[in-house]
Amino acid sequence: MQLTEPKITVETAQNLGLTPEEFEKIQDILGRMPNFTELSIFSVMWSEHCSYKNSITYLKTLPRDGQRLLVGAGEENAGLVDIGDGLACAFKIESHNHPSAIEPYQGAATGVGGIHRDIFTMGARPIAALNSLRFGNIDSRHTHHLVDGVVRGIGDYGNCFGVPTVGGEVYFNDCYNQNILVNAMSVGIVKVGETVSAVADGPGNPVFIVGSATGKDGIHGATFASADLTEESAEDLPAVQVGDPFQEKLLLEASLEAIKTGAIVGMQDMGAAGITCSTSEMSAKSKTGMQIHLDKVPTRQANMSPFEILLSESQERMLIVAVKGQEHLLFEVFDKWDLECEEIGIVTDTGRLEFFENGVCVADVPAEPLVLGGGAPVYQRNYRRPAYFDDIAQFDLNQVPQPTDYVATAKQLFASPNIVSKRWVYEQYDSMVRTNSMGTNRPSDAAIVRVKGTEKALVVTTDCNSAYVYADPYVGAMIAVSEAARNITCSGGLPVAITNCLNFGNPYDEEVYWQFVHAIKGMGEACRKFDTPVTGGNVSFYNQSVYKREDGSTYTEPVYPTPTIGMLGVLDNADRYMTLDFKAEGDAIYLLGHSPEDLGSSEYLRVLHNIHKSPVPHFDLDVEFELQQAVRQLIHNDLIASAHDVSEGGLFVTLVESAMVNDLGFEVDCKTEIRKDAFLFGEAQSRVVVSVRAEQEESFLSALAEAKVPVQKLGQVSGAQIVIDGTDYGAVQDWKHTYNHQLGEKLNGNSN
Repeated sequence: MQLTEPKITVETAQNLGLTPEEFEKIQDILGRMPNFTELSIFSVMWSEHCSYKNSITYLKTLPRDGQRLLVGAGEENAGLVDIGDGLACAFKIESHNHPSAIEPYQGAATGVGGIHRDIFTMGARPIAALNSLRFGNIDSRHTHHLVDGVVRGIGDYGNCFGVPTVGGEVYFNDCYNQNILVNAMSVGIVKVGETVSAVADGPGNPVFIVGSATGKDGIHGATFASADLTEESAEDLPAVQVGDPFQEKLLLEASLEAIKTGAIVGMQDMGAAGITCSTSEMSAKSKTGMQIHLDKVPTRQANMSPFEILLSESQERMLIVAVKGQEHLLFEVFDKWDLECEEIGIVTDTGRLEFFENGVCVADVPAEPLVLGGGAPVYQRNYRRPAYFDDIAQFDLNQVPQPTDYVATAKQLFASPNIVSKRWVYEQYDSMVRTNSMGTNRPSDAAIVRVKGTEKALVVTTDCNSAYVYADPYVGAMIAVSEAARNITCSGGLPVAITNCLNFGNPYDEEVYWQFVHAIKGMGEACRKFDTPVTGGNVSFYNQSVYKREDGSTYTEPVYPTPTIGMLGVLDNADRYMTLDFKAEGDAIYLLGHSPEDLGSSEYLRVLHNIHKSPVPHFDLDVEFELQQAVRQLIHNDLIASAHDVSEGGLFVTLVESAMVNDLGFEVDCKTEIRKDAFLFGEAQSRVVVSVRAEQEESFLSALAEAKVPVQKLGQVSGAQIVIDGTDYGAVQDWKHTYNHQLGEKLNGNSN
């Protein structure tokens, strides 16, 4: 039975997330009052999640051109970079934050599935996955529930789909207590010239929907992702999709096989806004239109309304425009893989999207005004300097007492959930499927994935310390890009491009928008310095929680600004990748880079002194660039045995992480004029710890003299104990036990 559509008023539009001004603009575009289905179409396509209406002005300032880029940012479902040997890498990172906060297992699982579809819809085969996860207080039972669901969702989907999870990061901070962040990245390989675009060329060509049937899961998911989380958000469960990794595996193989038939004109996956998004974006790109018959769409539930079919975000589906007369080739392929393949319409030359049900037109809208750059609203919000910067400016390092017991201090810091190994998490992921992954037993600062059939490897990482961005969005975002590049450099790779996932609070909050604008500026500056253009990604606003006070009033808490960087690097000879582990007793240990008296935004201040507002760590972009140039040259000339960058926890944690891999201890002296706690635990940037074989020390020092990079000899690899300034900090094995098991003990009371 067909439901009666509600009366269309400005209140109806506002309930769908549209402003009164946007409602008026829709009427101007149509020349009439929209019906409910048409209004729903505009509401999802003009949501922040789909239109980037509050961010596109600043996104366009990011560097988007480079010699290796094969498509520009935003031109396709994912970035495409030439890696040589006739191959290209498609890669992208996206968020699935709100669904994961409400239903962590399915939210995270479908985030993984969605990002992989973005890759193989272009014709690339996914070969690696990464993620960046942010949770609240680790002592909270709610956090345990969210961590368990998200990790199982990522692991189950990725493991069943057959793509290894090779890297990522996990942070815990109270600002993510309710609104967690789940960012998923996929990396794929395709031959140059064999990609498929999301286009709808050729009026008269048939339109197919392939894959899973359409259900009521995920309806208005794009709108849901463009609003604040509240205590009532759990009632929005229909906005959370349900995934099936086995179905996606079939869809992957069928799609790649169908591309080879030559019968496909264009293809796009159905993610946010489902059929609405894919039909409008493909049509707008080709300046064509479509006639779609919704009664021909395979559905899982009976009597679905037109708007439900159009807005459903059911997973594992693709929209395909085929070459007229070659439809049988698609039927043969999808029948072989036992997947639905239904012709639901045709391409037209009208520029309009005409949706029919049982011969009746239920919606008729122009395609171009729905999409980014074609008529969707664009805003520049007001912004102002955040008030909390005044608190940061009051920070006085001289008021921070120095430790009286450095061993006890180091142990307390080292046990922080942001420092210890995330083994409890990654052991639930399959990192070895397809046998391309390297570095499992010889870890490096970034993940190494061999490109089969070549000598090459991809070097990939996700990075962002949001505490730095909170302290200074401009410098913090530069650090996020630079640390990603540093991790790739320390692994032997050359950084070539980035994708980003920009997680912020409500853009209507002027302080949040200030964070966003300045983070974009910092990111752009760093990307230009490293020649790593931005290939795409996504913006996730409204990452803040709304809480109720006892008196019934509410207040909001935005998450820390978190511009997650997914960076791609290339290593021309996979066998020459650099690892972070100390190799042999007697090897010299050196620190490259300058160590100022700086404890800003360090884990040490948070864990040992409960100080959460302090300046961003010391950073100079030019110095960072020169350091990385020098490190790559040292690796190329085989002058170092290991390389590991200094990051969370400072120099002490870097040294211990390099020691634990082969159970080799070290003896070092803190020959420094600055505070010892700043030297050991400060997180000043642009520093790398390397180990050097005795026979290479002279050549190593000569090379650095030419590079003019500060260098300090710390000591040597020695035995199985950790000794600093003559004090025994204990056996490496004891530190290793804490490192490997602390997180598991925190999360479930036992170690894995």
